[in-house]
Amino acid sequence: MDTLKNKTAIVTGASSGIGAAIAEHLANEGANVVLAARRKEELSTIVETINSKNKGKAIAVVTDVSKQSEVDELSAKAVEAFGEVDIYVNNAGLMLMSVIQNGHVHEWDSMIDVNIKGVLYGVNSVLPRMVERSKGHIVNISSVAGHEVSKVNAVYSATKFAVRALSMGLEKELARTGVRVTNISPGAVDTDLATHGTDESLKQKAQSSDRKRLESADIARAVVYAVTQPDYVNVNEVTVRPV
Repeated sequence: MDTLKNKTAIVTGASSGIGAAIAEHLANEGANVVLAARRKEELSTIVETINSKNKGKAIAVVTDVSKQSEVDELSAKAVEAFGEVDIYVNNAGLMLMSVIQNGHVHEWDSMIDVNIKGVLYGVNSVLPRMVERSKGHIVNISSVAGHEVSKVNAVYSATKFAVRALSMGLEKELARTGVRVTNISPGAVDTDLATHGTDESLKQKAQSSDRKRLESADIARAVVYAVTQPDYVNVNEVTVRPV
């Protein structure tokens, strides 16, 4: 069933993990997808996979979402390739675990730039046209860390609380415009997200849990669920946790 046939979706952070899975699942529903990330080779591989086996087509645009000019160019290239942007998935994110007293200011700056500013830049690049057309869907990938804070991820949690706040405010702002907003908060997912940062002991701890982690496809299915609802249905919040 080509639920999203002739729709166009942009997915940021699409070179691996959750973003790659979201792009593949949307393409399997018939959408044309524009994959954005900084890693050109990884993007190219995923685009080849999508174009060889899925119903929708894919292109890659190397993008640093912390730079507004690059995000604006991303959306412009999506329009040039496929027409109007129907779905924008703000998935790009950084999780650099540390305690605040260690003073990794450069890591805080990076998370704020990608996790908050990157989301705002993405929304800004497509929202005016969506409102003008009275249709479109913004999907923001937050985290359960945007609901709960631990002692080793306060700054990361703050950025994900911000994503939730932006999603909630935007949904209210856009009520009755035809533009929908969905916030998705994954729990622990089997990706390399927690392997970055400078505090090695915290990275090892994050990866050491015996609990079965979610797969990237689990989050991708949540995105597909939200964006394939009837036009009058707005799925505002989805939290996906391991059992």
